[in-house]
Amino acid sequence: MSKKTLVLGASLKEERYSNVAIYRLRKFNIDTVAIGLREGLVDDVKLHTDLVPFQGINTVTLYLNPKRQEAYYDYIISLRPERVIFNPGTENPEFYKMLEENNIKVEVACTLVMLGTNQY
Repeated sequence: MSKKTLVLGASLKEERYSNVAIYRLRKFNIDTVAIGLREGLVDDVKLHTDLVPFQGINTVTLYLNPKRQEAYYDYIISLRPERVIFNPGTENPEFYKMLEENNIKVEVACTLVMLGTNQY
């Protein structure tokens, strides 16, 4: 099963967790795409600034605070991912409800921990 992942809130800054997550996802050979505020490259992943209609997304991992997530609600739902991971600091009960109403699994977890403990 493919675990193609969209990192939403991706950063070019190496100290950011979203940046580290991209490197780790690629280390595990997980097909990874990313959207952030600035275009660039992290490992072999191009960071997009527009809402690309990616196909085959299994997981969206969020690195945006709840207020910033609002602009992406419809976009994320339109991708029809199997799950959305809410990393620490991104918890958003309002969005959980919308996702669940669209049969999208909500996981409140840390992508880095999930990868490190083989639970991804």
